[in-house]
Amino acid sequence: MINEINSNSFPQPSLISVNGVELEVFEAGKQNAGKPIVLCHGFPEHAFSWRHQVSALVSAGYHVIIPNQRGYGNSSSPTEITQYDIVHLTGDLVALLDHFGYKDAVFVGHDWGANVVWNLALLHPTRVSKIINLALPYQERGDIPWLEFMEAIFGEDFYFVHFNRQVGVADAIMNENTSQFLQNIFRKNVPPIPPSPGMHMINLAQIENPVGEPLMDDSELSVFVSAFELSGFTGSINWYRNMDRNWHLMADVIPSINQPTLMIYGKQDTIPENENLKNVVPNLDIVRLDCGHWIQQEKPEETTQAILQWLAQHND
Repeated sequence: MINEINSNSFPQPSLISVNGVELEVFEAGKQNAGKPIVLCHGFPEHAFSWRHQVSALVSAGYHVIIPNQRGYGNSSSPTEITQYDIVHLTGDLVALLDHFGYKDAVFVGHDWGANVVWNLALLHPTRVSKIINLALPYQERGDIPWLEFMEAIFGEDFYFVHFNRQVGVADAIMNENTSQFLQNIFRKNVPPIPPSPGMHMINLAQIENPVGEPLMDDSELSVFVSAFELSGFTGSINWYRNMDRNWHLMADVIPSINQPTLMIYGKQDTIPENENLKNVVPNLDIVRLDCGHWIQQEKPEETTQAILQWLAQHND
């Protein structure tokens, strides 16, 4: 049974069968059929993370489609780790377009959602008309697999590495502390302090006095808590467990993304900007907002305006 989202303005979901899984999809602006925009969340998020943008996009004439991607909410969570590789994740979005009868769409991604959108544009370029990505710029594929690269720079406790080297350990701790973990990770105005020893995500699940301020109120947070209490975190963490598999899968793909693209950075985000992004994405515009990582939730009005203004300028 699909839990109701406790927001008057957020649409209720449908379960849609695509690409061998069922996706929980929130849809608004059906009257704007023919002008689709697909919003792709990150980790550890939910379609609800786009709640502030929906009504404005509908008013601007868009058919808004927001999937909970595989491993999240009421969407399917396959047990095999390889079912979360970039071919499957991008394939879900292609199949979602097919379901609605769309040749292509504007795709918007945040965090891991941005990574999926970048790769969707590489693997299925004809299905992506425009790109708006938040927080995570395109990450160039280096000469060695991602985990080896990350472990050499950040060490074995870096959460990307830990998720892969100690499978199931972080999942269990996060599952046991779902509410506390989500309260602690969804923060804003976090001071720039050195990372604590140990694994970051496990620390967030266990600390009782996080820095910064709450990103959202209790009723909003409860949507995320309820979803992860239902799904657990293993499905979403399995995205990380395909980093090296994705490195191999993308070996022969030329990194050239030619769609009109808007990149939105948070000036306080710990993810660095990619100074060479224009080499891969020549049709690039950049907006920087004074916020941390959770851009569309932390600066909702500014994010929405940046998106709408850019779309208006690139209206075919």
